[in-house]
Amino acid sequence: MSEAKLNDKLIATQSGYVTVYNYDELSQEYLSSSHEFLMAGVGIPANSVVDVPLENKIGYAICRSIENGRWEYISDHRGETLYKCGTGEPVLINNLGDYPDDLTTLKPATPYDRWNGTTWVTDTEAMKNQQIVEAERKKSELLADAKNMISEWQTELQLGLIDEANKASLISWLAYIKDVKAVEANDAPDLEWPTPPVEPAK
Repeated sequence: MSEAKLNDKLIATQSGYVTVYNYDELSQEYLSSSHEFLMAGVGIPANSVVDVPLENKIGYAICRSIENGRWEYISDHRGETLYKCGTGEPVLINNLGDYPDDLTTLKPATPYDRWNGTTWVTDTEAMKNQQIVEAERKKSELLADAKNMISEWQTELQLGLIDEANKASLISWLAYIKDVKAVEANDAPDLEWPTPPVEPAK
């Protein structure tokens, strides 16, 4: 198997085979090697060179430098999840290069964390306010469900048609409603919600 001879412009002056090292046209990242047959007067394929790439290095990609035409190491964080310093939103890294300045490897602990330049700090006031809002919402939902539960019994009571079993249930649910109203949303998240009455099987 004859070996091609190349001039300084990487054009074959003698037909034969040559090993070339291919890189991506956009990222310049090393892709693979291939054994090419060149006829005299034909150059090596586009986006390839004949000098051997650098050794593999963990955390880096091997790329062709556009500036000096040599192989170089470029930081490779592809596949890592970083977080926006402004919002805490996760971002999947897809490109080569160093970490962007507006991202951090530190994951915020809560949706109320704020970046202070070096770490996340929880905005406890914002978190507390949201917990109160959620507690108020739950309280309203529990009361609405309970009032819907007793509406028919209240009508029966007003008409004097309620039986003893339903009357007992009505009393239990009214006590439950009173307990729900007594829950202070401002004490969130340390709340103890009352348990609704269990209706006997019919």
